[in-house]
Amino acid sequence: MFETEKLADFAMQILQKLRARARQNPQRIVLFEGEEDRSLIAAEIIEREKLARLTLLGKADKIQTRLRALGITLGSSALLDPAGSGKLKPYAQRLYELRRSRGMTEPEAHETARLPRFFADLMVAAGDADGSVGGALTTTADTVRAALWTLGLAPGFSLVSSFFVMVSPQKNIGADGACLFADCAVVPQPSPAQLAEIALATAENARALLEVEPRVAVLSFSTKGSADHPLAAAVREATKTLRARAPHLIVDGELQLDAAVAPEIAARKAPGSAVSGLANVFIFPDLNSGNIAYKLAERFGGCTAIGAILQGLSRPANDLSRGASAEDIANVVVITAIQAASLKAQQAIKI
Repeated sequence: MFETEKLADFAMQILQKLRARARQNPQRIVLFEGEEDRSLIAAEIIEREKLARLTLLGKADKIQTRLRALGITLGSSALLDPAGSGKLKPYAQRLYELRRSRGMTEPEAHETARLPRFFADLMVAAGDADGSVGGALTTTADTVRAALWTLGLAPGFSLVSSFFVMVSPQKNIGADGACLFADCAVVPQPSPAQLAEIALATAENARALLEVEPRVAVLSFSTKGSADHPLAAAVREATKTLRARAPHLIVDGELQLDAAVAPEIAARKAPGSAVSGLANVFIFPDLNSGNIAYKLAERFGGCTAIGAILQGLSRPANDLSRGASAEDIANVVVITAIQAASLKAQQAIKI
């Protein structure tokens, strides 16, 4: 019998650690699909466990009707209708200033700002919230577009990418069974420079979420030149760029997966590797390999996948799978809150 109970226990331990951290420093998170049942059930979980301070976007009467139907009472969450908010006009003006060079008119900015996904991210951009979460009813493209138009990219970054927190039943992999996979959801075919960016952002998130020193494996079908092919060469170039951008980061590539996770194989295939078969961050060369890998890990390896979580934005804004459960939404809120708290801590250090 597959060790399902053991995996569930590992995953729960990691999730409980993340929830405990969110609880210590509750952040202001906006759920922009506030009329949706899964969001409301998630809000009950978040309130009960004091994981974040929530704002639910939508028409208050519709939200209250659904709460009564679900038998849910929310005490601390704010309900906010973007169309009737006093913040709509300044938010629309902010959006107009950001987008007028791209041809957006003031009336278009006003209509766009009323859309919950844009309003939520404008709240974050204005400092009225610390992060946004949505996408159970919205495509990833629309969710990412709203974040890009309102929040923009983080300094030094040129693209939005994503990662999954993967929890393995084998505690010797990653950080007690937890690791990060990227990019498995957003960037189809990254250039070497983009792959280095994805790796850098994922390493920062590993440090923030797993509280470990990132050990980054940039993956390929080749290890240290064992194959002479342009695809392997691109991974080597990405690794070189990453080392130049983050010289103190523990990173190696190109590596095959076995050389990234098994010290005895790393000793044979990549002697002297900085990662030494102990990677906790796995960077895939393209979306094909990343998406297939995380689903294989789930279906064949029995791993739990949490995500996809967006990265590369100036402030936290995260997408949901349209198949997300209420628990999934609560987990993404927790990760968004930790991202927000980590960003504040970084900014305080710079000041």
